[in-house]
Amino acid sequence: MWEIIRSTTPEIVWAGIKYTIPIAVISFAIGLVIAAITALIRISKPRGNGLVKGIWYLGKLIFSFYVWLFRSTPLLVQLFIVFFGLPNIGIQFNAWTAGIITFSLNTGAYASETIRGAISSLPSSQWEAAYSLGMTYSQVLFLIIFPQALRVALPPLSNSFIGLVKDTSLASSITILEMFMVSQQIASHNYQPLLMYSIVAAVYAVFCTILTILQHLLEKRANRYEVAEGE
Repeated sequence: MWEIIRSTTPEIVWAGIKYTIPIAVISFAIGLVIAAITALIRISKPRGNGLVKGIWYLGKLIFSFYVWLFRSTPLLVQLFIVFFGLPNIGIQFNAWTAGIITFSLNTGAYASETIRGAISSLPSSQWEAAYSLGMTYSQVLFLIIFPQALRVALPPLSNSFIGLVKDTSLASSITILEMFMVSQQIASHNYQPLLMYSIVAAVYAVFCTILTILQHLLEKRANRYEVAEGE
């Protein structure tokens, strides 16, 4: 048993470093961009004439439907639709692209609610005070609101990233050679499924523990001024 652990663990860890972490990082980065755009559109207020308002309402409806769709359906089903289903209508992606698209859209839907909630939690008096100083909407948003909202949203967003790292195990279902799929392949040769799945579970636990420690350090840094005031 110890010989199997010694010989297979490096291979699983390497698959995590080469595939699992990059998929998670790329998907999360793209997902955050999608989330920020979605949240801003959903909390913004229409301005201008009737045509502009009509376009705004249509955009808000589309993004609201997107959030509802991806939060209401299983991630595994989404992966299957993008990788196995879309080729039936002439849209085909390789496994990596399909995985990143799906993970990004799924992350964006959930993270948009986190960002929207963080922005909405800030008192409206901050907007009013900034406007009274002659600041534009964009200046208020990016210089005052966003930095504070980021601090509020940091813990749930960090949890979302850790969850995404674990969710990448579903990528094996569309032939991406990440950690879980490597453990399956090894188990099919040495006939030790319990041992191999326990090893990959332990590797996931180590990765997530490291990310949790980094999360706590980021939160501590983000709240350093608040702690100083409390003292």
